[in-house]
Amino acid sequence: MTSISRRGFGGLFGASALGLAMPSLAFGAVPKVVVIGGGAGGATAARYIAKDSKGAIDVTLVEASKRYYTCFFSNLYLGGFRDYDSIGHGYDQLAANHRVNVVHEWASSVDNAGKMVKLASGGTLSYDKLVLSPGISLKYDSVPGYSPALQSRMPHAWTSGTQVQLLQNQVMNMRKGGVFVMVPPPNPYRCPPGPYERVSMIAHLLKQHNPTAKIIILDPKAKFSKQGLFMAGWEKHYSGMVEWIDPETHGGIKSINGDTMEFVTDLDTFKADAASVVPAQRAGSIAMAAGVTDGDWAPIIPATMASKADPNIYVLGDASVASSMPKSGFSANSQAKVAANAIRGELTGSRVYDPRFANTCWSLIATNDGVKVGANYKAGSEKIDVVDKFVSQGGESADLRKTTYEESVGWYNGITSDMFS
Repeated sequence: MTSISRRGFGGLFGASALGLAMPSLAFGAVPKVVVIGGGAGGATAARYIAKDSKGAIDVTLVEASKRYYTCFFSNLYLGGFRDYDSIGHGYDQLAANHRVNVVHEWASSVDNAGKMVKLASGGTLSYDKLVLSPGISLKYDSVPGYSPALQSRMPHAWTSGTQVQLLQNQVMNMRKGGVFVMVPPPNPYRCPPGPYERVSMIAHLLKQHNPTAKIIILDPKAKFSKQGLFMAGWEKHYSGMVEWIDPETHGGIKSINGDTMEFVTDLDTFKADAASVVPAQRAGSIAMAAGVTDGDWAPIIPATMASKADPNIYVLGDASVASSMPKSGFSANSQAKVAANAIRGELTGSRVYDPRFANTCWSLIATNDGVKVGANYKAGSEKIDVVDKFVSQGGESADLRKTTYEESVGWYNGITSDMFS
């Protein structure tokens, strides 16, 4: 398959779209679902609950941003393969086509006992079921010396927003022959191949505009997703430009000096002309406020994505403990359909299908050189289990790599339509 059409996306990856909702409970009030977070998990859940219930459920989506810029494919903007507007999406169609009430505010707290969400403005929203898809919060102090104050000097660009534009500008304005430092996060984190696709895209830019520049990766991990594919790709396309240094070699980052752009390790002091620092992560803050986390993340019941701490709350995407599923946009979209089907079943008596999940993570290394890793999953009693998995192989033909890249573009068009239309 070379692409995934918008029409086919929901059918390929979501069983919840297959069933029509039963009528709402006789003589009862229309049940209410509040969804917090308008990304791949939240927007998809709101759309499918509203669309498939056909008015039997009142759905409200709470999302502070009026325009959502996807983290997935932001690296392709960074590398010059897409313009910034192409990764931005609004909520107008979601509201108009499916009667989703979209509230552009911050959710500040959850009253579990009273089934109430408090908004930063002071308003409240009552719910029968609550869906949390808040993404991540960043643990800035996990990298010694890094802080929110330094994110403009060394952008993480790991959440939706404009930091990726800032990062591209800093790379383009590096001195000739300068050094870019990339600090990936420790596991677990959003988009496992993401830091290394970012390196690839920055190398692509530098090869065109600053070919004598260098990229240093100071990794806290001894290995990373699709490592062999990335390292072979760097050698093929950017020979001599990219140096990956593992934690045993560099000994860990001891301090960062934002004024001098220096990274001090046991191995050496690395002076950067531009840098991206992505710290450790945890579930978005509203999940913490709702009391559904255990440590940094929110445990869920695999068959429904319901919180183990509160049966009326469902946690999707990056914030959840989804076992073998990586924290990715595709995972969140897949989980949202399972949760939507379960919620509809509970509130309207509609048929609940056996849950199924899928994920693929595509990465672009260079022009038309795309690679991927993915799997299909099923819900076990305690965790989400892998059914089968696949990964690109070394030595694949240029035609196959181009097809993989084209497939990723089709997927992007499909998932964003699935989320926002």
